[in-house]
Amino acid sequence: MRRIILSAFFFFLPGMLFRADDPLRDAERNDLKTVVEADASVSLYQAMGLEGIVSQEAFRQAVAGYKKIKDRKRDVLTLIDFSKPSTEKRLFVFDMKKQKLLFASVVSHGKNSGENYATSFSNEYGSYKSSLGFYLTGTTYQGKNGYSLILDGLEKGVNDKARERAIVMHGAAYADPAVASRGGRLGRSFGCPAVPQKLSRPIIDAIKGGSVMFIYAGTPDYLAQSSILNDNGLM
Repeated sequence: MRRIILSAFFFFLPGMLFRADDPLRDAERNDLKTVVEADASVSLYQAMGLEGIVSQEAFRQAVAGYKKIKDRKRDVLTLIDFSKPSTEKRLFVFDMKKQKLLFASVVSHGKNSGENYATSFSNEYGSYKSSLGFYLTGTTYQGKNGYSLILDGLEKGVNDKARERAIVMHGAAYADPAVASRGGRLGRSFGCPAVPQKLSRPIIDAIKGGSVMFIYAGTPDYLAQSSILNDNGLM
């Protein structure tokens, strides 16, 4: 009888040592999940033919967050890469279902975020700076800047004051590549991601109504603050 009990004890011992709530096992699962998701984003990046067009790291973070945001209503992802200068195309719209790049455009940043490069960011009213992080697109309206798109910031302390600050997407004459050709950079906004007027309606119509937008700059400060990218070992 003692031999049977001891055999049963040693049979169940591994399960006792590695319980479902074991912190080491949880960490291993998170590490594996991160590797799998990184591999998936690389495959998607390659399938879309984004090499030399879109930063792979910016795309990886955008896709990781996109998958975490369950409130999204559209299979569309917008990436704004503020690690690039305003003279380059740095707004990208992806159809995630069809695995297709829909738009690539220049986009303006806030006037107090920097000159050609955006290097300083804020969530505060009156800062006239751009805000990083993840957003959901809302409804459209006709305002002083024409056809515009409401943006809802999803990250507390990073961009959750977007509505209060009236941070929206709109078209602007100063966001035209011709302006950059003449002056060495695009004109700047009060914090809004402003796009060329001829592209504003097509882009807004493609992303309105609950799609994910991610504004990236490659800054460690944002990564430390992000409630979305730091959730469940995504980073």
